[in-house]
Amino acid sequence: MAIIAFANPKGGAGKTTSALVLGTQLAAKTRVAVIDADPNHPITDWAKLPGKPDTLTVLGDIGEHNVVEVIDAAAEDHAFVLVDLEGTASTVVAYAIGRADLVIIPLQAKQLDGKQAVRAIQLVKRQEKAFRRRIPHTVLLTRTSAAIRSRGLRAILEDLQAAEVNVLGVELIERGAFDAFLAYGGTLDQLDRKEVSGVDKAIENARAYAAAVVQLLRDNERADQDHAAQGGQAR
Repeated sequence: MAIIAFANPKGGAGKTTSALVLGTQLAAKTRVAVIDADPNHPITDWAKLPGKPDTLTVLGDIGEHNVVEVIDAAAEDHAFVLVDLEGTASTVVAYAIGRADLVIIPLQAKQLDGKQAVRAIQLVKRQEKAFRRRIPHTVLLTRTSAAIRSRGLRAILEDLQAAEVNVLGVELIERGAFDAFLAYGGTLDQLDRKEVSGVDKAIENARAYAAAVVQLLRDNERADQDHAAQGGQAR
């Protein structure tokens, strides 16, 4: 079981797309709960469209009064719990981060997005102190070009590397298929290739992204186990 929160104080950074792409990919193999904590309810709206996998549950009506209880309840009978958070620093965001096994911070290659991502990382650090535990986090680059590495993207990557921020090895490429499945419902595999271009490339990207997240979770779990074993030996 793993709880993954998607956080960035700036709206439009790609949180919903990142959460739903990951959720539908994981739901192909196991049970997944997606908690829609965005006041605009984009994932709840998507779930009302045809084609939602039976293995994917969408939970809405989330606030600071119940977010922790909903996360904990979902974690009892789902292999993965994904939390799509609102684009602002709030109590709900802080509570969800405090429960997370991994925080994914979607980031577009824009200077303003970079500054907001730093704010998200600072919030994670504060929650680490509050809960007295390590909360693994990574930046996910979104809407990047498959062919061009912009000057802005290179600058942001250099800043993140200098700050020793983990950046996921797979990016979500700018593809119309990602927007299409959010608008039409269902999954990427269900899109009509005659109406939507680049579906197969988007599926390939989505699978690589999901695999990278699962591997990061495994690496983090192994690191925690090693740390605990070393602590036991020290005592």
